[in-house]
Amino acid sequence: MSHTTDGIAPHGGHLINRIATAQEKAEFLAQADVLPRVQLDERSYSDLVMIAIGGFSPLNGFMQQADYEQVVTDMRLVNGLPWSIPVTLSVTEEVAEPLKEGNWVRLDDPNGRFVGVLELTQKYRYNKAHEAINVYRTDDIKHPGVQVVYNQGAINLAGPVWLLQRDAHPNFPKYQIDPAESRKLFKEKGWKTIVGFQTRNPIHRAHEYIQKCALEVVDGLFLHPLVGATKEDDIPADVRMRCYEIMLEHYFPKDRVILAINPSSMRYAGPREAIFHALVRKNYGCTHFIVGRDHAGVGDYYGTYDAQYIFDEFEPGELGIVPMKFEHAFYCTVTQGMATTKTSPSTPEQRVHLSGTKVRELLRRGELPPPEFSRPEVAAELAKAMRVPVEA
Repeated sequence: MSHTTDGIAPHGGHLINRIATAQEKAEFLAQADVLPRVQLDERSYSDLVMIAIGGFSPLNGFMQQADYEQVVTDMRLVNGLPWSIPVTLSVTEEVAEPLKEGNWVRLDDPNGRFVGVLELTQKYRYNKAHEAINVYRTDDIKHPGVQVVYNQGAINLAGPVWLLQRDAHPNFPKYQIDPAESRKLFKEKGWKTIVGFQTRNPIHRAHEYIQKCALEVVDGLFLHPLVGATKEDDIPADVRMRCYEIMLEHYFPKDRVILAINPSSMRYAGPREAIFHALVRKNYGCTHFIVGRDHAGVGDYYGTYDAQYIFDEFEPGELGIVPMKFEHAFYCTVTQGMATTKTSPSTPEQRVHLSGTKVRELLRRGELPPPEFSRPEVAAELAKAMRVPVEA
C-alpha cells in the first residue's frame, strides 16, 4: 500500500538532488579564482537548475556522448530509459581547449555570478544537422530551437553538476515549488492522481475547458507554466502569471489546483518536447499530463496532433505517466459553451476557434478578445499589459 501514498516514482526511480551542501559550497567557493570558468547562457543555466532540483531526473549532469547520441537517434538513454531531448552544455573550441577531463569547471550564470560546478568527464564533438533533423524534425534555421543548436559551440562538455545554492525566483518566489516540495504538497492534500498542464501562453477558454475536463477525473491539477527563456513574441511570464492568478481566484475550485512555475526554457521541439514535458511533470509528482493541439510547436513545423501520436511510440507504462490527449477546443455557438468535435453538434462555421496567436493579434489591433475567447478579467489584464485602451 505504501507505494501509492508516496506517489508516482520519479523517472529512473529516484529524485536527483545536485544542490551543494553547505560544506561542498564552501569548498567550491574557496577555489572560485583558480577554477577554469564557463559562462552559461539563459537556457543552459535553467538546465543546470532543473538538473539540480531533480526536474530532469535521472540526469545528474550534462549528457555524456553515448547518452546524447542515443537520445538524438532513438529517444532513449543508454540504459534504455525513454528520454527525448538532449540536455547538453555546448561551448566553442576556444573555451573547450584548455579544459581537462577529470577536472572541475566553474559555471557562471549569464550575469557572471559563480552558480555551479561541473565535474568534466568528457568533451566531445557532435553533429548539429543530425541533432536538428532528429530532435526538431527540420534543419530550417528559422526554427527557434534549430537556431539555438546552430548558434551554439561545436563541443559538448559532459559530467555531473552541482548548483551552489537554490535562490528564490526574483519575480515569483511563492510559486517556486521544486519537485521534492510538489510531491510533499500532493501527499499532504491526499491527491493520488494529479494532472500536469504545460503552457507558455496566457490562459484562454480552451485551456480552461480541457483543464476542467481533466479535473473531473483526477484529484488535482498542477498548473505549471514555463517561465524560462521563450521566443521574443511570446507574452511575458509576469503577465501570464497574473492571468493564472485571476483564473484561479474566480473560475477554479480553490483546493484542487496548485500553481507553480517551471524554470525550464522552451525548445519548441513539438512532439519530442511533449514527451520531455511529460517526464519532467512525472518528476514533479504528476500521474497524468495534458497533451493538446500542437503541443510545444511553433509555426507549421508539426502536424496538429503529432505531439499526441508520439506517445504511441512507447509501450504502455514505459513513460510512467498517462497522457491525456485533447482535441482542439472551441466555443460552440449551437450549445453556447466550450466543446470539441467529440462533443459538439456544430458545423465548422458555427465554431469560434481560439488561440494564443489570435489573442495576441486582437490585442495588437487594440481589440479586446470576446468572452468566448477569454474570461473578461483575463482579457482586461492582457489589454493592460499590451497598453490597449479598453472601451468604457
